[in-house]
Amino acid sequence: MADPLRGLGVGPGLAAGIVLPMGAPPELPPPRPVTDPGRELDAALAALESVRADLAGRAAAAPGKAARDVLEAQAAIAADPMLETDLGVRTQRGEDAAHALHGTFDEYRRVLLDAGDHLAERAADLADIADRAVAAALGRPMPGVPAPGHPFILAAGDLSPADTATLDPSTVLALVTERGGPTSHTAILARALGLPAVVGCAGLLDAVAPGALGTVDGTTGEVRIGVGADEADAFRGRAAALRARPGRGPAGPGRTADGHPVDLMLNIGSAADLDGVDLTGVAGVGLFRTELLFLERREEPGLDQQVRAYREVFDAVGERVVVVRTLDAGADKPLPFLGLPEEPNPALGVRGFRTVRLRPEVLETQLEAIALAAEGTAARVAVMAPMISTPGEAADFAGRAARHGLPGAGVMVEVPAAALSAAALLRVAGFLSIGTNDLGQYALAADRQGGDLPDLLDPWQPALLRLIAMCTRAGLAAGKSVGVCGEAAGDPLLAPVLAGLGVGRLSMSARSMPPVRDALARHDLAGCERLAGRALAAASAEEARTAAAAGATVREG
Repeated sequence: MADPLRGLGVGPGLAAGIVLPMGAPPELPPPRPVTDPGRELDAALAALESVRADLAGRAAAAPGKAARDVLEAQAAIAADPMLETDLGVRTQRGEDAAHALHGTFDEYRRVLLDAGDHLAERAADLADIADRAVAAALGRPMPGVPAPGHPFILAAGDLSPADTATLDPSTVLALVTERGGPTSHTAILARALGLPAVVGCAGLLDAVAPGALGTVDGTTGEVRIGVGADEADAFRGRAAALRARPGRGPAGPGRTADGHPVDLMLNIGSAADLDGVDLTGVAGVGLFRTELLFLERREEPGLDQQVRAYREVFDAVGERVVVVRTLDAGADKPLPFLGLPEEPNPALGVRGFRTVRLRPEVLETQLEAIALAAEGTAARVAVMAPMISTPGEAADFAGRAARHGLPGAGVMVEVPAAALSAAALLRVAGFLSIGTNDLGQYALAADRQGGDLPDLLDPWQPALLRLIAMCTRAGLAAGKSVGVCGEAAGDPLLAPVLAGLGVGRLSMSARSMPPVRDALARHDLAGCERLAGRALAAASAEEARTAAAAGATVREG
């Protein structure tokens, strides 16, 4: 049996098959003498246009909105007029087209890497466009996903948004990358496509040999390369049985086997994310990320524009709950109109609710817009603030919301201080919503966008689970709701553990909901509590996951 590799499972499911590595980007040849800078600039721009056209074509043919949005964003980057200016400077300095393209994008990429957090991950987007443009300038094929003509497991150092967005689930059995985190494009789109996926799998490419068979468990994060045919066949049988197994839970709301309710809710960024979504059994929207309305704008969106955007969502959900997260700006989401100062460590600076210290009128306008949009709709609207660290901040936000006719405001728990102060927060806030992505990052001191510390970012880390337990104990004592809206909520193995910890709301992508509903329905509440106890007692994330998986297997048997 092949020795297992370990990564972070970000796309639940099982797969077995031939493992193929991603095609390598072109190597940059030595610089060549330039006699006509204008010709080199034209060649560089032509290469960019070919990349833009390719990405736009992929976007038009993309199977879903998530893929289309990613590809359209990539195409827009390739068409950015600033590129012509910067490329012109380099070609006038004597750089040929390929080196000018490489140097320009490398400079942009370093700026994003220096910014850290979410923007650092966007550096991979630029690297992908650069690789494609350099290949076009050199007259070589653009790098991309192999097309062997048969199903395969794709192995890569990392995957670009363009490649991930156009993957065909009927051909690509699973995704495994050496880098990436739980919020990388690979993770997000793998979940959207329903593909088993593991990121942060160290040693992956060194283990891949021509024709090697492999197995992938997107729930546990275990990857085996070089398995025998019998083992691969047995694993395929497990995967087929898992796909064929009928859901044991009700088609309606989330519940444990003995009827204990666990609200299943959606994470969205706009009304478009609700298009085509079956809301049967969905309790509502647990996380409405409003910053998407503000991103890439030079000016703050006006009151009327905000009202329209919010009302679209409220009207779409009927009488369900909608939890609106107020603007989560700063750090990984810098907004030009806010005029926030540059900071050496933006992740620890003015972000989320803290922006009210510099621009309080932005929050006041947003709260007014939410209140106006809620008037005359059947939706049960609540607001919550991101990046709350102290009871004083929670009281400040709750007071502002109440003055706009939005009582019972909640707060997000994203820093350890908030979890440690959960009881005090709930004396002034109406509910808590735990953002496991950021809470894990701050609790384990591991940049969630860097991709080099996936084991520390694993939502199964016992320290993170203990912080969640602190929040749920406070919620139980106060008689107030505690939910989870991070990526952990969509993990069907972790969902019963969270329910056992006392989490009453799980907010996730629409695709994650059926397996989570099914997983909850396989355990009674006492069983969930036993799984939670085992996970809390574990010494590592791997031990916690293994203990929960063993308990789930016993329950199913």
